[in-house]
Amino acid sequence: MKCLRLAAACVALLLAAATASAQQTIFLVRHAERADAAPAGGTMTAPSTDPPLSTAGHERAAHLATMLRSANVKYIFATEFLRTRQTAAPLAQARHLETVSIPGNEPDALITELRGLKGSIVIVGHSNTLPDIIKRLGIKDAITIADTEFDNLFVIVRPEAGEPTLVRLRY
Repeated sequence: MKCLRLAAACVALLLAAATASAQQTIFLVRHAERADAAPAGGTMTAPSTDPPLSTAGHERAAHLATMLRSANVKYIFATEFLRTRQTAAPLAQARHLETVSIPGNEPDALITELRGLKGSIVIVGHSNTLPDIIKRLGIKDAITIADTEFDNLFVIVRPEAGEPTLVRLRY
């Protein structure tokens, strides 16, 4: 509970700092748990090329929407895969936004799309695509996401001038 309060305080501070109109606050998450992911202590089922979210994944997606309900999200991007779109869906529904589909293997197209956008943005990607996107957004720290990690919430604040700031949270 103490960690959750600390994380909420960090996000609140970042959002307060991002109120200037020329800044972007970008929330990046990996899709929530897949239906074919190995359960705790279990074995993985046969992989699908486009698996949906598991029950735990749907719960995590709903939790993400709750966490970001006051973040004034204006844009949501997700790759073309079902699991990323399902992760974004509760937030998109709560904010009355459409999720913009982005090709998972074309980070340059996403970065181009982000230019000129102001306000809070959510990007739902994959363990192998988010580190590269984060790097392309100006973060110098090397980021890795394990195959078993579905609870990372990366928050990048990009001021109009100067270096972006990254905070890595768990949700």
